[in-house]
Amino acid sequence: MTKQSKGLLKFVIIGSAVMFGLTAVLLAIQNERQKNSVSIEVNPETVELVQLEEPKEGDDIAIVETSIGEFRFVLYPEYSPNAVKNFTELAQQGYYDGTYVFQSESGAYSAMGCPQKSGEMPEGYDVSRELVERELNQNLWPFKGAVVSLNTTVDRTFAQKILGGGTYFNGSRFAVINTIEFTDEIKSGMQTDENSEKISNAFFERGGVPNFSQQMTVIGQVYDGMETVEKLSQLETENNGVYKVPKEDIMIISVRTDKYGAGLETSENTSE
Repeated sequence: MTKQSKGLLKFVIIGSAVMFGLTAVLLAIQNERQKNSVSIEVNPETVELVQLEEPKEGDDIAIVETSIGEFRFVLYPEYSPNAVKNFTELAQQGYYDGTYVFQSESGAYSAMGCPQKSGEMPEGYDVSRELVERELNQNLWPFKGAVVSLNTTVDRTFAQKILGGGTYFNGSRFAVINTIEFTDEIKSGMQTDENSEKISNAFFERGGVPNFSQQMTVIGQVYDGMETVEKLSQLETENNGVYKVPKEDIMIISVRTDKYGAGLETSENTSE
């Protein structure tokens, strides 16, 4: 073998080793990011899908009246205490009255509760209301009718920016989940995932947005007014570069909190 050939062979070997090393590092980072993308472990054997249950007498509820209809949802202070407290206090202060539905996402979900139609928070807003640490729970999932607090920001170290993780926060704005279309391909992918069969079947039967699973704080589940939830997610919109904003102004008229029961089970029994 000539000297030139040996040099070329050495270059190829070193190059291959470097590429192998880089590939190993990238795979390790990818695996670490995937592990850190969800900050809780889900045990399929102990999961309780509380959103599939009917509300009970005395449960905390919220009644949301919009300009195109009303929906009601049960709250979960036992699972998401800080986010529910933030929402409830704002509702009782009248904060949500006259705020906008600022996104309608292709039938999948709608987002609302912003003082500005653009979806952006106005100057001088209460920052503390937007820095509620995210609360995830294996019993709560983005099924159709789930009400979730929207994430606002994330606090990360330099290492977490590379490897994933960090502390996520949510705030005053919230979204109501409708559903994606569950194609055979999506169903097949979910059935081969590590999720339990119980969770996958609940998505197939009820609908929802599985990509949001364990990404946002679930504060409640709609039990009445699902037709309004569907309409809110299917509005005619225009893209402002951040959100798909409804062309027509769709407003929250009021949000009030109460207890389930005593004539408050459905909108037909609302007392004036």
